[in-house]
Amino acid sequence: MPPSTHDGASPDNGAQTPEDARSLLGQYIQVTLALAALVVGLVVLCSRPPEPAGAPKELIQPVVALVALTALVWLLMVGFRNMAVIRGLASMRYFRGTFVGVPPEWVERPARAFGNLLEVPTLFYAVCAFMLVTGKYDHTQVLLAWVFVALRALHALIHIAWNFVPFRFAAFVGGCVTLGVLWVRFAQQSL
Repeated sequence: MPPSTHDGASPDNGAQTPEDARSLLGQYIQVTLALAALVVGLVVLCSRPPEPAGAPKELIQPVVALVALTALVWLLMVGFRNMAVIRGLASMRYFRGTFVGVPPEWVERPARAFGNLLEVPTLFYAVCAFMLVTGKYDHTQVLLAWVFVALRALHALIHIAWNFVPFRFAAFVGGCVTLGVLWVRFAQQSL
């Protein structure tokens, strides 16, 4: 996988040309429209009358799906890193922490995606645990949990496959907004 230059930077010196800036602006307008559509969808979803959720397994399923996604990305990280060492694209010293023999950017994409899956999702795991323990959740919150997992999967896919920053940003922000709505609904039902 060659390094991507889809972030608006010129591949030779990192400076943006006016054409790059206009292209990037257009991409961020698309991102803004996608996020606005997500917000409208979340408002519509949350404005429905509460329906009781079924068995706890309905809420446990998205949690297990996110754990499975994290495991898959971990496997990709291990595979990419070992492949880079075997092919001579990275030095073992780099992975010891000396940062000598830095591998190509694509080798570390799964590692950064894996790190991302250990950050914001901790708040997802916490709210799901609180909802399961208290029983304060409904069908909408189960759907919100699935939306969060889908956006995290999309974020990881974009990050690993082509690392297109504007779309990765949209998936990240969309997931954070969805998680915020999940927490607000839980707090409203519990406090």
